[in-house]
Amino acid sequence: MKKSAKTTKWRILLASLISFSAVADDSILVVSYDVIRDYYKQYNPLYIQAYQQQHQARLNIAQSFGGASKQAIAVRNGLPADVVTLNQQNDVDLLAESGLVAPDWQQRYPNQAIPFSSVTVFLVRKGNPKQIHDWNDLAQQGVSVIFANPKTSGNGRYAYLSALGYAKQQYHTETQVHDFMRKLLKNIPIFDAGARAASITFTQRQIGDVLVTPENEAGLAAHALGADQFEVVYPSYSASVDVFVAEVTKNTTRHKNSQTAQDFIASLWQDTAQRVAAENYFRPSNPTILSEYQVRFPSVKTFNINQVFGDWATINQQHFADGALFDQLYLSQ
Repeated sequence: MKKSAKTTKWRILLASLISFSAVADDSILVVSYDVIRDYYKQYNPLYIQAYQQQHQARLNIAQSFGGASKQAIAVRNGLPADVVTLNQQNDVDLLAESGLVAPDWQQRYPNQAIPFSSVTVFLVRKGNPKQIHDWNDLAQQGVSVIFANPKTSGNGRYAYLSALGYAKQQYHTETQVHDFMRKLLKNIPIFDAGARAASITFTQRQIGDVLVTPENEAGLAAHALGADQFEVVYPSYSASVDVFVAEVTKNTTRHKNSQTAQDFIASLWQDTAQRVAAENYFRPSNPTILSEYQVRFPSVKTFNINQVFGDWATINQQHFADGALFDQLYLSQ
C-alpha cells in the first residue's frame, strides 16, 4: 500500500513537471516600452494563431509595459522577461552588460535588430490654434508643451534631444542653445514618467497646447480620438526613434523557451508584422511595405541621436544623470 502511494506521488510529480515544461516551452514574457502596446495588442493574436496552427500547441504571450529605462532596470533586477522591446540601444546594452542578453544581440537579427522605427513629431489640437509648426514655436511665451520625463522615459529623451539637436543647428553659440532650451522647458507644466501617460495628460486631461511624442503615438491618438480633435505636425528637423528587440538569453535558457522567443522575434520582420507596424504608425524596415503606406509617413529630415550626441553612455552622463545638463537647464528657469 505504501509503495503504491509512493508510486502515485511520483507519478503526480512527474506529470506536473511535464505539464510545467509544456507551459514553459509555449509561453514567453515580452517586456516593452509603453507606447508599443497597441502594436502588440493587434499583432500578438495573429502570431498566436499562426503559431498554434504550425506547432499544434498553445502559446501564451504575457506582456509588461512601462517607461523604457524603468523596464530595462526591472529586467536587470529580476523581472523574468524572455524578449525585450525597447527604444534605446543602451537599455538593451545594460542587459547585455548584466549577462542577461547576448553581447552580439544586434547581429542576431536584420537591420541591427530594428524591425521598425518612428520619428519625433508634434500632436496639436484641431486647427492648430497656437500655430505650432517647428521647435522654435515651443519656446514662445504662452505655449504649453507636454512630453515625458527624459530621466525616466526613452521617448522623453528623444523629445528633449530632438529639441536640442534643432537648437544646435539653428544657433551659433552654446549660450543661445541653452537659452532656447530653458525657454522650452519653462513651458512644460508637468512631466509624466512615460510617453503613454504624457499622451493621456494631453488628450484626455486636456493639458497643454502641443504633445511632443513619437509619430506612432501621435498617429494613433489622432486616429483613435478623431481627426476632428487633433492633428499631427512634422517639425523641420527631428530625431529618428528606432525600436530594438532582443532575446533575454539568460532567462530563456532557464525557462527552456529560447526557440519560442527567437521565432517570435524573427517574425517581426515578416510581412504580417511589418504591415501591422505600419497600421500602428511605425515605419516598417521593409521598404516595399513602407511604400505601400507612404501616405501615412511624410518625408522628414531626421538625425541619428548617437551621431550628433555620442553613444548613450555619454548622453546619459552629460544630459540625464542627476545634476547633468537637463537638470541644470530645467532647474535654472
